[in-house]
Amino acid sequence: MATLTLGGTTLSRLDAKEISRPIMQKLADSTKCLVALGMRDGMSMLYVETCRSDSVVTLRLNLGSRIPLATSSMGRAYLAAVKPAARKALEDRIRALDPSGWPRIEAGIRSAVVELEEVGCCSSFGDWREEVHGIATPIRVGKGMPLMILSAAGPAQSMSAELFMREIRPALLSASHEIQAHFRPRQ
Repeated sequence: MATLTLGGTTLSRLDAKEISRPIMQKLADSTKCLVALGMRDGMSMLYVETCRSDSVVTLRLNLGSRIPLATSSMGRAYLAAVKPAARKALEDRIRALDPSGWPRIEAGIRSAVVELEEVGCCSSFGDWREEVHGIATPIRVGKGMPLMILSAAGPAQSMSAELFMREIRPALLSASHEIQAHFRPRQ
């Protein structure tokens, strides 16, 4: 909770949560996804804001939820967006924590780096949890501030990978651009 308090203080200073929330809610309503804003906390991603639609079928993750760095779309987007030296240090820790799972995890991270470059987001279609599909993209809210990640996730049984990439991805990227535009220096 100390991290959440610290993160909340930092976010309040930048008004990131206040700026992001209506954009995130609009994205959640239009896609029927759980939309979350997160940041890295150790070897996890920490949800610092969440929005959901009125859809009956949704994920039940909330503010303060932690998800894995290595296999979630949010974590993969973080790993893909950081500098290679920082990524390597985190990969070394992930490998040490799960040596037997490392080949599969490494393949997911390598794929995420390519995805971010080619399509602007990273995916996890059943890699974290079989029943969860999600995509995520990095958001830079200011120099010296922590890298944040915007994600959209939903139940795999009703939201296919194709739906995410064809319809939800453009909306996620548009929302991320809209949020980041608030933090660009005015000329």
